[in-house]
Amino acid sequence: MSSPHPPRDRQHAPITHQDLLVEAFENQTGAPPLGIWAAPGRVNLIGEHTDYNDGFVMPFALAQQVTIAAAPRSDELWSVSSINTGTTETFGPADLQPGMDGWQAYVAGVVWALRESGHQVAGADLVLNSDVPIGAGLSSSAALECATLTTLVELNSIELALLDRAKLARRCENEFVGAPTGLMDQAASTLCTADHALFFDCRTFETRQVPLALGDQGLALLVLDTKTPHALVDSEYATRRASCEEASRILGVKALRDVSDLNDALTRLSDPVMQRRVRHVVTENARVLQAVEVLEAGDFRALGPLLDASHASMRDDFEITVPTVDLAVEAAREAGAIGARMTGGGFGGCIIALVPHEGAERVAAHIYQRFAESGFGQPMHFLAAPAAGARRIR
Repeated sequence: MSSPHPPRDRQHAPITHQDLLVEAFENQTGAPPLGIWAAPGRVNLIGEHTDYNDGFVMPFALAQQVTIAAAPRSDELWSVSSINTGTTETFGPADLQPGMDGWQAYVAGVVWALRESGHQVAGADLVLNSDVPIGAGLSSSAALECATLTTLVELNSIELALLDRAKLARRCENEFVGAPTGLMDQAASTLCTADHALFFDCRTFETRQVPLALGDQGLALLVLDTKTPHALVDSEYATRRASCEEASRILGVKALRDVSDLNDALTRLSDPVMQRRVRHVVTENARVLQAVEVLEAGDFRALGPLLDASHASMRDDFEITVPTVDLAVEAAREAGAIGARMTGGGFGGCIIALVPHEGAERVAAHIYQRFAESGFGQPMHFLAAPAAGARRIR
């Protein structure tokens, strides 16, 4: 005799990414997860290489995110499985040593950072999935750190303010993984809200939610990954940072953020390369503040010239662009973009273009065509929707 309430036919019910994550968790552990948590990647709207100069940045969170299904364990072990890699890694307290190799270091490092800060962290099973592009400069590592932190904070009933969560995630990256990053990526992944960019003061950690509901004005932000392998990033980053620090010493200021008279500063610096580096940082900080003003005034199209000026400054003064990036920006403008710039640390990676929504695909198609004509590999693109930061989603 058939049941009066037959099970739902899954063929007629849409299977979500969350459903697949739950299924993977149950297959891995034999039990359902306690919940699902997520944290996004990010795009930096404007403000490049200003962070280590105590300056201003303005990132926004992406819809692309790292999602984690998790539940506590009865032993003091952490098991983490990645749907993306098809691998499972397990570690205990003795394994929490800075310098750990592999993708799981970003998870283990969060456990380590929490414990180093005096928090009790019990064992847990975690299964994760990510749709944040890797190697594109969209902070897939910060998304993984912040998703893990959000998960473990809730599983262990830890009271921790959002900014403190971002700082702990950065400690994981700096001291455990060994990447000397600033706080912007983790702050964006933790603090952003939907339809807003995050103004972030890298000295005071002041934050402000800045309106960025582009669709309301018929606009969109095209993110295009040039698929250019990042070359010389570490060495060139170190060189530019050292140049900025030396300029600050010569000018007698704590950081280039404190330069109030650019012309005076440039006359006091005899090295033309150092002059260009200082000019970029000082003018880029000013562009971030201008971007806050125009967005809060609702004049989103006025963002375009600021994006253009930022790219020119990165190309000519900070010298961190490459031919594929410059071509993508040039082609975007040719096809009707209101403004465009490289985003990220440089020497490859992504551009962003502010475009009329109805023309977004036309702009992308033109960039693809110009790449093909120039013999470059095919890029990848998507439209970015400013999204919410780390949170529980189920």
